[in-house]
Amino acid sequence: MKKAGVRLIVVGSPGNYDQQNGRGSNKEKEDVYNKTLGALGDIDRDVAQQEGVLFADVHTPMMDVMTKAEAKYGEKYYLAADSVHPSANGHLVMAYAFLKALGCDGDIGTVTLDLAAGKADATEGHTVLAFANGTAELESTRYPFCFFGDPATPNATRGVLEFFPFNDELNRFRLVVKNPGGERLKVTWGKASKEYAAADLAKGINLAAEFLDNPFCDTFFKVDKLVRDQQNFETPYIKSLVFNVPLMLSVAPDEADAVERIVQGGAKRDKAFFDAVVAAATPVKHSITVTVVK
Repeated sequence: MKKAGVRLIVVGSPGNYDQQNGRGSNKEKEDVYNKTLGALGDIDRDVAQQEGVLFADVHTPMMDVMTKAEAKYGEKYYLAADSVHPSANGHLVMAYAFLKALGCDGDIGTVTLDLAAGKADATEGHTVLAFANGTAELESTRYPFCFFGDPATPNATRGVLEFFPFNDELNRFRLVVKNPGGERLKVTWGKASKEYAAADLAKGINLAAEFLDNPFCDTFFKVDKLVRDQQNFETPYIKSLVFNVPLMLSVAPDEADAVERIVQGGAKRDKAFFDAVVAAATPVKHSITVTVVK
């Protein structure tokens, strides 16, 4: 990869082996496999250090989350339906490991409301359109990550959140309230409301963690679906077509032009998927209302 000019390389460790997938438990097999995968991860770490590239420890957080989640939800709660390939919950843990390795800081933005002064400010990616009577109207181009599904269901992203610091470290959309004029306040974001102590709001709360159902969800899931559509196209395009170009040329060397047209036709279609994702990632308008309870 270095010889080919790749600018950023991340070596990822293996994930884990999760026998608790509804097909019967085999603790001995699970323990042996995971010991092996852990040892392979140690080798990956050494290789990354020797080569001076980034390392993503996938195995450790997946093991930790698997143990804690199964203790809460039962032995049929798994991170991988076939014991190896992650379900939606496991994919979120994998994403966490690689995003951390890439150095993502997790700051989606901060909205600061000064109720006494009647002022509202927001960091980059968020614009205050208006602020009156405790309600801030905002427009945001930076989305917090949104989660879906029944927490007790493996093919969902909500159930694993309490077992690793995804929101704390990678998904911080903070609300800070100054000079509230009361000891307890109600925060309404979209259709949901929660009450907080004024002292907690002065320190700041993470809206992305506190309000899993929020005004970003609809747009976020539209973009997410389009990204999945692109991925569902790219997987067979690369694995079955591009990967086999040398084979096709060895079989029909006189058809190089035709093979190139097919490959470029796929690339053109892939670009259309990408453009659809970009077009769907539109600014989200939303409001935050803070009122004094007592």
